[in-house]
Amino acid sequence: MSQRIEDYGLIGDCQTAALVGRNGSIDWLCLPRFDSGACFAALLGTDANGRWLLAPKDKKYKVSRCYRPGTLILETTFELESGGAVRITDFMPIRRELADLVRIVEGLSSEVAVEMDLVLRLDYGSITPWIQQLNGAISLIAGPDRLTLRSPIKLENKDGRLVSEFSVRKGQQLAFNLTWSHSSQRIPKAVNSRRALLQTERWWKEWKKQCTLGGEWGDVISRSLITLKAMTYMPTGGVVAAVTTSLPEKIGGIRNWDYRYCWLRDASFTLSALLSCGCVEEANAWLNWLLRATAGHPSELQVLYGVAGERRLTEFKVHWLQGYESSTPVRIGNAATNQFQLDVFGEILDAVHKWWSLTRNVSEFGWTLIRSMIDFLEKAWHRPDEGIWEVRGPRRQFTHSKLMAWVAFDRVIEIAERTEFDGPVEKWRKIREKIRKDICKKAFNQDLNSFVQYYGASLLDAAVLRMPLVGFLPIEDERIQGTIAAIEKKLMVDGFLHRYESSAEVDGLPEGEGSFTMCTLWYADVLHMSGREEEAEQVLKRVLGVCNDLGLLSEMYDPKLKRQVGNFPQAFSHVGLVNTALRLSGRGVPEKPRKGSRAAKGAKLPRRSQNV
Repeated sequence: MSQRIEDYGLIGDCQTAALVGRNGSIDWLCLPRFDSGACFAALLGTDANGRWLLAPKDKKYKVSRCYRPGTLILETTFELESGGAVRITDFMPIRRELADLVRIVEGLSSEVAVEMDLVLRLDYGSITPWIQQLNGAISLIAGPDRLTLRSPIKLENKDGRLVSEFSVRKGQQLAFNLTWSHSSQRIPKAVNSRRALLQTERWWKEWKKQCTLGGEWGDVISRSLITLKAMTYMPTGGVVAAVTTSLPEKIGGIRNWDYRYCWLRDASFTLSALLSCGCVEEANAWLNWLLRATAGHPSELQVLYGVAGERRLTEFKVHWLQGYESSTPVRIGNAATNQFQLDVFGEILDAVHKWWSLTRNVSEFGWTLIRSMIDFLEKAWHRPDEGIWEVRGPRRQFTHSKLMAWVAFDRVIEIAERTEFDGPVEKWRKIREKIRKDICKKAFNQDLNSFVQYYGASLLDAAVLRMPLVGFLPIEDERIQGTIAAIEKKLMVDGFLHRYESSAEVDGLPEGEGSFTMCTLWYADVLHMSGREEEAEQVLKRVLGVCNDLGLLSEMYDPKLKRQVGNFPQAFSHVGLVNTALRLSGRGVPEKPRKGSRAAKGAKLPRRSQNV
């Protein structure tokens, strides 16, 4: 049986990722390009679908674990009731040409008996690899993939399971290394595990230097930033929404989606959070990825892509996996790629605006992309869509989608006013005002004294809390305060916000899901803007209280079961954590350029740049 979602820790190398359980078992490992399959799929099925257990043979132990400060190197310590202790250090070295997973077993006291049980299955547990001894290593091949295991102890092959029992003494270290490569290539050279550990630790600490933050929330922000960095795909600059698929939004339910792709919305949010902390390099890489991935007419824009910009992400069900705690179906791919989500344009242009306000760089090529999007929006902003929550019901005039169309025009107007780029700014101002009036007239329900989910609705949606956050209406506006009060009353469950009032008519799915972490953090943001600082801090602390012991969050939290649910770790949740912590610290990046800056003074900025 799989462990609780919060029992897992994340390791990764910015192109692959794995989840390590508190029991020393790696139950999920993505191959390079995230969506190309998984070596270990016990998270979504049984041990027979692949896992790598490395832990004391005696199961009567106490577990403690932590990341090495400023890194993604995970250390799990097992203290046995009978005496003796052993530490497992798990990490992935940072190198682009190959992908490695290193596990170092270290004796801390006495002599401890350790067991190893490795079941490797490719293609989500469906393919048993061909196993052979080769050049002093164990080669496991299936189709295009080869995994090479180097072990300091002798392993026995029991019907495709590589097993062993061994002892580790105090001060002794034994390193295991699993390396992925193309099966058509030669077996890769062995990695010096101890040297790789030092290099990996140095790499992460060097990266973290650019975003060192102090204060009460500094450690929280830093851990979330490292988690977000791990969800970037270094070879291309893409940013995935999560490293897992089909972890349920309700235990036993069918709301199980594949999040190992680059949602433009999620990536834009991630970009903004990284920029807020000075991580400009990732922003530049993502913007260049955006130019490549979205090549073509804006009408052909997809809401999500593969990490290299792949467009065909056909959704299908994996019938041979029973799903996390029998939550079926297990889905690979995501049909949302065919949806029209109007708000994506606003998210992208809001992120580009924030990038520009910090770097003052927009190239002519970048401006061409911006212009093509805004020209498309001139004709498309009034269209119904599936919205931010990707409903699988009918398209509607979602309020949040219209809000983000307003944001798109607002941000582009600002860039055009502060640079030498040409554009029909006056026309854009008129469209911006038309959208504002349209929202205020059609999205506000007088009876509820609140903005609602879509035009003419009587249902609430936490996404409209973003209105003051993006500058659409001031926080003191009576309509905004009425909306906050209505959402508090109808969407709050045990201190956590749900996304919207569940309705099969709206989303086309059975009711039931956890509270949405990002929405709860938006709520904290508007409380803080409303002058309710103590309440905002309480909400943030409440969210931090449901993080696991490593500071990781999934997409949702079930306040009834008191469990994390949804894909894990989730970029959306950690973005919200960073933004709210920054806001409460008084260090958030403002939506508009600061007074006194070149942009605020109306300086004309260079048109050409090597950046986007």
